[in-house]
Amino acid sequence: MSARPLIGITGRRFRLELIKGADERYGDRCLDSYMSDFASRIAEAGGLPVHLSYDTDVTAICQRLSGVVITGGQDVHPAFWGGDPGVVRDVDPRLDPMAHDEVRDEYEIELARAALGRGIPVLGVCRGMQVLNVALGGTLVPDLPRGRVSHLSAEAAPTDGTADHLVSFEKGSIAAGLFGEHAMTNSWHHQAVDRCGTGLVVTGRTSDGVIESVELPGAPVLGVQWHPEWMKSEDPAMTWIVQAAAKRQRSLP
Repeated sequence: MSARPLIGITGRRFRLELIKGADERYGDRCLDSYMSDFASRIAEAGGLPVHLSYDTDVTAICQRLSGVVITGGQDVHPAFWGGDPGVVRDVDPRLDPMAHDEVRDEYEIELARAALGRGIPVLGVCRGMQVLNVALGGTLVPDLPRGRVSHLSAEAAPTDGTADHLVSFEKGSIAAGLFGEHAMTNSWHHQAVDRCGTGLVVTGRTSDGVIESVELPGAPVLGVQWHPEWMKSEDPAMTWIVQAAAKRQRSLP
C-alpha cells in the first residue's frame, strides 16, 4: 500500500496578543497560523497535510514533500514585483495580519521556486497564485477597479460565490479538465495577475477579463484566484493537488 502523499501548506505569523483572551504575559510571543480548511480537505482527499513555518528550510523540505499549497492572505509586497512602494504601511505584520509581510513573501517565493525546480505539484490559492506568478518574474494589478463582476465579495465563507463570478476556462487546460468549460466560484481579492511570469499561461478568466487561473504547461502547476478551501461545494482543485502529488510520489524510484 502506497504512503499517503505529504502536502505542505503555508501560513502566516503574528503576535499572540492579537488573540482575544490570550494571557498578556505571553503577548509578545509569536504564533504560526494556518487555515485549517486546507488541512481538512487535503486529508479528506487522501493526503497528509503538513504545515510549513518560515523556519522550515525549503530545500530540505522539498526533498520530502510530494505537493505544495501556497495559501491566501495579505498583498505581496510591491518590492517583489515592481509595484508602488507608497502603498506599504509602516506596520509590523506580526501586529496586523493584513499588513505586507516581506518575510512571508520571501519564504513563499523561495518555496515556490524550490518546488518548481524539483517538479513538485503546486497549487497557488488567491494570494498564492500571485506569489507563484511573482516567483516566475510576473507582475500584479495593484487594485482592481469596481465593475460588473464582484471580486472583493461581502459574502462570508464558506460560499460558492455569486452568479456574476463565473470563470471560463481554456480547452485542454488542467482547470478545464477539473471544472469543465465554466465554474461559478467565490472571490475575495482586490489584486490580480497582470503580466504572467516565465512559462505561465492564463487558463481562466471572468467576463471582465480578470485572470482567475494560471498554469505551467507540461507541469503539475495550477493557480486559482478563488478559495477552493472555502467553497461550500467540494472543489476539485483540492483533490487535484493530492492526486498530482500521489502520481509524482509513485513515479519516484
